[in-house]
Amino acid sequence: MIVPDTKNWTWVLERTCAECGFDAENTAYAAVPDLTRDSAARLGAALERADARVRPDELTWSVLEYAAHVRDVCRIFDTRLALMLAGDGVEAPRFENWDQDETAVADRYNEQDPAVVARELAVAAERVAAAFDSVAADRLELPGARSDGSLFTVDSLGRYFLHDLVHHVHDVRG
Repeated sequence: MIVPDTKNWTWVLERTCAECGFDAENTAYAAVPDLTRDSAARLGAALERADARVRPDELTWSVLEYAAHVRDVCRIFDTRLALMLAGDGVEAPRFENWDQDETAVADRYNEQDPAVVARELAVAAERVAAAFDSVAADRLELPGARSDGSLFTVDSLGRYFLHDLVHHVHDVRG
């Protein structure tokens, strides 16, 4: 059983992540689509490893679990971005809470087919990358809010999202 991650990761928007080196403050919003595609391709390649289902230790997800999680992160953030873009620009739409650990267990991430996850990840990453890429500059400040009240703009949401992908590519390096 993996210990659930209860950290509030919004701090990555203000300082460099010591674990993976991602620097959101110095990452341009315009880089989000290409870095999303690159991260998904790296995770997809990692899924081809013979040990993709093997957890490096009892507290760490396998490559397959990380890739399935990132696939779902892409899907969730595509929905969140769409909510922000459909908003009125005044009131921040609230995002539904998503328990990533509950999803990993319920969807049996480590029992999924790595080839299927790779295809689904590629599709989900391309979709969200294209969505971020299509946002006009005058819409980057549209607001959105997590269920815990953390506020985002389209710009900060993109960079926050990207950290998740970059961080998990770092997690599966090997």
